[in-house]
Amino acid sequence: MSRRVVGDRYELEALPLARGGMGEVWVGRDVKLEREVAVKFLRLPDGTPDDELVRRFVRESRITARLEHPGIPAVYDVGTDEDRPYLVMQRIHGSTVADVVAENGPLPIGWAAAIAAQVCAVLTVAHRASLVHRDLKPSNLMFCPDGTVKVLDFGLAVALDLADISHITRTGQTIGTPAYMAPEQVMAALSGPQSDLYALGCCLHEMLTGRQTFGGPTPYSVMNKQVGERPSAIRRTRSDVPGELDELVLELLEKQPDDRPDSAEVVFERLKPFVKGLGPLAPVLRTTDGYDAVRMYAAVLAEVDSGVHTREVGRPPEVSVKVPTEQFSRGRLDHARQQATELIGQSRFSQAAQVLDAVAGPATQALGAADPAVVSLRLELANVLFEGGDYRSAAPVYRRLGMELAEHHGPDSDLVFRCRLQEATCRALIGETNEAITQLQALLEDETRVFGSADARTLELRRQIGLLQLGAGRVPEATRVLAALAADLERLHGHDHPLTEKVRGLLDGIRQREE
Repeated sequence: MSRRVVGDRYELEALPLARGGMGEVWVGRDVKLEREVAVKFLRLPDGTPDDELVRRFVRESRITARLEHPGIPAVYDVGTDEDRPYLVMQRIHGSTVADVVAENGPLPIGWAAAIAAQVCAVLTVAHRASLVHRDLKPSNLMFCPDGTVKVLDFGLAVALDLADISHITRTGQTIGTPAYMAPEQVMAALSGPQSDLYALGCCLHEMLTGRQTFGGPTPYSVMNKQVGERPSAIRRTRSDVPGELDELVLELLEKQPDDRPDSAEVVFERLKPFVKGLGPLAPVLRTTDGYDAVRMYAAVLAEVDSGVHTREVGRPPEVSVKVPTEQFSRGRLDHARQQATELIGQSRFSQAAQVLDAVAGPATQALGAADPAVVSLRLELANVLFEGGDYRSAAPVYRRLGMELAEHHGPDSDLVFRCRLQEATCRALIGETNEAITQLQALLEDETRVFGSADARTLELRRQIGLLQLGAGRVPEATRVLAALAADLERLHGHDHPLTEKVRGLLDGIRQREE
């Protein structure tokens, strides 16, 4: 019986290894390189082809592939088969943390801390690269025979939840698993680095207690508890858990994102003292005798002076190309833009950004910041950084461009407003929600003054502000904003208008969770 082959090189087993809400995973073999691989197919909404979703999937797969860390499976390839996008990744052998907990019950304190600390190391790399996992859970953590942990499924949840150029969130799609969803994911479908930390708190709670933080008969009831119920202290049922560790778990599970630890690095440092006594652990790690190659490698790295300068993992090396001002010409600018356009067409965003960045400075110096071609190039640079998922780098580019345009053309131009919106969007996508809200509120004031309160742009801004307030846990403020917006939309467009229905749906969700 012939086996299915995708991409002319990946031979799949007869049956999938796993199926889930996001798609399905097949064990395969790369017939060209003769190695095992995991082939993950993304589930398409309604089973119908979606060119935009495929484009996002490819983009996020490339961003994921740039992450270099032993806790992230390597990405080998990406493609489509019968209109279904797939990702080819390193095959990982081991058991999921969910299976380990199911077999062992509550884990030893040292191992629970060690697993969570390894996840923090992975999240550090991802968050620095503006990637948020969005679906972190024990079944996405693979515990390997050498004691290492691999974080699975980066790129799958992200592709379905990435904001586009004009909206901070995509509504109508719930991304995540209720038992591990942060309140802001439940309330507003918003995710940031702090959402991953909340999910890590759920995982750590489950590893230490043997049961999920919140349970319930339906996903909806579990999500309601995530929003409105305080978790109980672990020491109430497990007295050997140190008070400091119990306190850390409760901080990770705070309802407001700003009340959680500042970063994965901070959580890692607080977990380190508890990583000890790592003996055998069924069903994977049955013995730690002898030297394992991974631990040999890690033992040497542990001795490296922390003051040694290393490039930030997960980010491409900076490229600096100096172009003498006297040699700069419009032809060089046009050539750079043409080269970048070709790279963008191939979804090679990081390379396109390097090409544009190399000429942005010299072009500004030679032709002036107000030159239309220079403005267009710098805006394209910001957009390419945004499209490539590098929101941290895109935000200051939008900010500088917007400020300079305001000086030359006045503060009320459409392009200045667009730069301000995009900067705020970047802030929201990297988890700086309160800063994003402040920027959008200031933008709303100015756009209302220029365009009027009934303009589609100002109405959409009000919806985005309400969503972000929900995501930040500022529910009373969000309720006031969205209720006023719903009333205005109904007056302007009627009860059945799509935007009116969206806002009413948000308000209904808030009311149902408060009952």
